[in-house]
Amino acid sequence: MRQSELFTKTRKEAPKDEVSKNAELLIRAGYVYKEMAGVYAYLPLGHRVMNNIVEVIREEMNAIGGQEVMLTALQDKKTWEKTGRWSDDVVDNWFKTKLKNGTETGLGFTHEEPLTSLMKEYIQSYRDLPRYVYQFQTKFS
Repeated sequence: MRQSELFTKTRKEAPKDEVSKNAELLIRAGYVYKEMAGVYAYLPLGHRVMNNIVEVIREEMNAIGGQEVMLTALQDKKTWEKTGRWSDDVVDNWFKTKLKNGTETGLGFTHEEPLTSLMKEYIQSYRDLPRYVYQFQTKFS
């Protein structure tokens, strides 16, 4: 697609409230759109760049025997209580909710705990190792 066909246009000036030089350049070039402080949406050019980066990493991970997964964004309270990181005293930016059935879930800002639970389910012996598991997902924090 030609740049002239994109709905985004380059800007001469960045938003006045932008303090980050790299974000300022990305906004001016039409790669990202600033939703609010620290929150950016990828525009077509930015999304294209991200897809290219993901594809390079995917090829390299697959070349060494990596296996791609997609873990859920909603995560169980029990998984996080095991490591003591469910508490608001430990992590101050949890987005939590209680479901109709009474269980609590959180919007996962990282996936170490769920991945550990997953591997515990499938790795039975040292003979099952090593395993290279990876994923690409939006980070919430």
